[in-house]
Amino acid sequence: MESKEIGISKSAPSLNLVVVSLLCACSVLPLSIFLPSLPNIFSDLHVDYAVMSLSLAGYAGLSAILELFMGSLSDRFGRRPIILLSLALFTIGSLGCALATNAWSFLASRFVQAAVTSSYPVSIAAVRDVFGKEAAGKIGYAATAAALAPMLGPALGGFLDEIFGWRANFWVLAGVGALLFVFCWIDLDETKTNISRSIKAQLEAYPILLRSNRFWGYTVCLACSTGAFYAFLTGVPTTAKISFNLSPAALGAYMGAITLGFMSGSFLSGRYSKRWSLARTMVWGRILACFGPLISLTIALLGTSEVFWVLAPCMLVGIGNGLSSPCANAGAVSVHPTLAGSAAGLAGCITIGGDSCFLPELELS
Repeated sequence: MESKEIGISKSAPSLNLVVVSLLCACSVLPLSIFLPSLPNIFSDLHVDYAVMSLSLAGYAGLSAILELFMGSLSDRFGRRPIILLSLALFTIGSLGCALATNAWSFLASRFVQAAVTSSYPVSIAAVRDVFGKEAAGKIGYAATAAALAPMLGPALGGFLDEIFGWRANFWVLAGVGALLFVFCWIDLDETKTNISRSIKAQLEAYPILLRSNRFWGYTVCLACSTGAFYAFLTGVPTTAKISFNLSPAALGAYMGAITLGFMSGSFLSGRYSKRWSLARTMVWGRILACFGPLISLTIALLGTSEVFWVLAPCMLVGIGNGLSSPCANAGAVSVHPTLAGSAAGLAGCITIGGDSCFLPELELS
């Protein structure tokens, strides 16, 4: 069934990919930048880990809900106002975290801060609005920036905490949010040229997306690939410590190499998107991502005691996910272009839900 045009056409928009990359990076940076500061936050706010874990689990759960609804609202009201709203709330939430005097004010501010996660799917939808079939390549470049942020976030957060205290992390995030808000206010055009006439008209078209096998194919691929990737990243520290007694510095180097693999795959996806089809790139990405752990498992079963030979092949996980994730994102928002925002939000919601199913239960000792 073909999707219906449910809006009023406007002039062709333009889009600055630097803005998109910054938005994608900003949407994931708050997840990792404050992790090294958790012990100091526990101590300063006089709260135990069970309560403060809501700053992670609650943040992730709220992010899934926000991505679902904000993506849909961007089809109704446009990409620009939703992105500006998410950045404004993010800045306010970051200021609240920096000024928090107890655990509950900190958690409330963290939940407000989670609004920034909706800028990722809305930005992806904006890329689809402007670049159409070439969206996969552009998303690949943006994904490179999004992969760099969580890799550098803990290092930056640890440095800020050591020099200025844990609150500096949130002052920096507030500053980044404010600057990006101004940048988007000045430079971000509205890319949605077929604005939905009403929420009712949009909801009437929404079941078309839900019944699309192509959409679910792209989304399940995205959810499973990112879920397995994050399960690997969270499981490796414990395994490496128990089996190989790796130092934090050595472990960081191996995990950084895997993230570098993701960036490389994303760059290749963007560089050769015109030459490779979405399906072909996704298939090769999944093959590489599966071969990495299989090679590592085989080497481990052979009894090697060299950590390099066990963990190095897992860089293929990063490369494979970097190849397939931009294509899956581009495919999901291209199934029904008039519902690109809803598709991006729903795909993001399902991805976060899938990630939570893959993540192991870890305790802070």
